[in-house]
Amino acid sequence: MVIWASGFVVAKYAAPYAEPLSFLILRYAGVVVLMLVLALVARAPWPGWRQAGHIAVAGVGIQAGYLGGVWAAVAAGMPAGVTALVVNLQPVLTAVFAALLGERLGRLQVLGLLLGFAGVALVVSSKVTTSGLTPLTLGLTTVALLAITAGTLYQKRFCPEFDLRTGQVVQFAASLLVTLPFTLAFEHFRFDWTPQLIGALAWSVLVLTGGGISLLFLMLRRGAASQVTSYFYLVPGITALMAWAMFGETLGPVAIAGMVVAVLGVAFATRAGSRARSARL
Repeated sequence: MVIWASGFVVAKYAAPYAEPLSFLILRYAGVVVLMLVLALVARAPWPGWRQAGHIAVAGVGIQAGYLGGVWAAVAAGMPAGVTALVVNLQPVLTAVFAALLGERLGRLQVLGLLLGFAGVALVVSSKVTTSGLTPLTLGLTTVALLAITAGTLYQKRFCPEFDLRTGQVVQFAASLLVTLPFTLAFEHFRFDWTPQLIGALAWSVLVLTGGGISLLFLMLRRGAASQVTSYFYLVPGITALMAWAMFGETLGPVAIAGMVVAVLGVAFATRAGSRARSARL
């Protein structure tokens, strides 16, 4: 969770020094190079063409659609608090679609998902404002929400297991190809190569991807999609703690109460999901 939460801190560091999609293009390219080297050194197995297609589709949703939508929305003026509220509907939306696809949800798990979202709402409540809300920013954030939800469910259903090195080469190469036309159309590839930008890029490639994305994929192999995504409810609280420690941002009693509620929600959702799977075995 700490790794995933650090992504928002990285975005804050990088924002003054690079356009959002241009930064993501560098991030995707860096991941492709890193994972390709690791795959070649370890002689990792490559997926067949059909599986590679499934992996690419899932990656476009989880990477290009989600990250591109969120970063572009924030760059266009979307308030961070509203962005967090919209994208943190993902566990609920994932649970709904997963149920339609046959994944059984118990009452305790549903309660946990709802509690988790309530906790997120409390954590970000002090940052929610209507300033910057436009059809464009709302549309971009909604695209991000739908993209990561669809990508998560698609990967869980069609390609839950693949080598993390070669699989991420496929996913991030596909994400780069999808993002590049939008970057060429709307940005100028201008960078201010400060130590902050270099550090943010290195952290994005080595830690957020090498650690955070790989961990997400391992969790999807072993757990139900709705259970795995419920952990995302912890991200805003951890981000708030990191922002308090690093940037001096305020952390009031309502936000702290929200963290507690979110933790309870995740505990209910994950415990209920584990019991449901054990009962089926």
